[in-house]
Amino acid sequence: MILEPEIAVVLSVMMHVTWNLIARYQSSAAMPLWWVLLTHLVILGPWGFWSLLTQVDWTLSFVLLLLVSASANVVYFMGLRQAYHHAPVPLVYPLVRSSPLLIAIWSVLLLGETLGAWAWTGIIVSVVGLMILAFSSGSPSDKRALPWAVVAMLGTSVYSLSDKAAVASLVNFGSIVGFISVGYLCSWLAMTLILYRSTGRWRPATMISPVALLAGGLCIGLAYALVVFAMKQMPSAVVVAYSNAGIIIASVISILFFQERTAWKQRVVAAVTILIGIVMIYQR
Repeated sequence: MILEPEIAVVLSVMMHVTWNLIARYQSSAAMPLWWVLLTHLVILGPWGFWSLLTQVDWTLSFVLLLLVSASANVVYFMGLRQAYHHAPVPLVYPLVRSSPLLIAIWSVLLLGETLGAWAWTGIIVSVVGLMILAFSSGSPSDKRALPWAVVAMLGTSVYSLSDKAAVASLVNFGSIVGFISVGYLCSWLAMTLILYRSTGRWRPATMISPVALLAGGLCIGLAYALVVFAMKQMPSAVVVAYSNAGIIIASVISILFFQERTAWKQRVVAAVTILIGIVMIYQR
């Protein structure tokens, strides 16, 4: 029988794959992340913020965790944005998604979580697979992208830990959506200010497609809210590692259906390696 947190992770992976397959065909000049964060805030933000304000016990520790999570979200999105200036998504994103190893180390040291030998080994194996995938992109590597990818990875690890620590206070799914929406709002405001300083415009010059706008706005928030929901009963590093199954599915779909055959053998090896790591984690 599949446990409820595992169902949440599966749904999260499906949403993650849907959004990423659509987003990869949008113009980077349109700043897709800016548009989908705004759409999330318009569609899901009111519900999430109301649930957060009215259904959560606002202790000092909870407020501090919310501030840490929101700040780390800004760091993540800014690091990701800068990394994409120097290298393409297929190179940068798998590097950023290698955060479960760092999350595992910090969760053991700071949150007192315990992981068995299978889980540790599986996390390491899956990270190796992500490294193989990143360097199978066939794109010229720009060393300037690496520090920013590391910054984004650190941001991911920090907000994953703060979200895990805060999830006990988030009494329902609406409050989880509200919690992450605070971070998304801060990130969107930071993007808007940077855009204005660099271009004199308060929004990107062009817009992404309506399908990408709606799919991204719904999926980007709900997918991660499901991850945080799963953290109620599972270690944070395990949940984030499971969610990387979306990268495997997206890679296979791009090879089989979108005819993206660049370094396809290496990408298959990477996908299999990540899958082996996830299976090992499941045996924990």
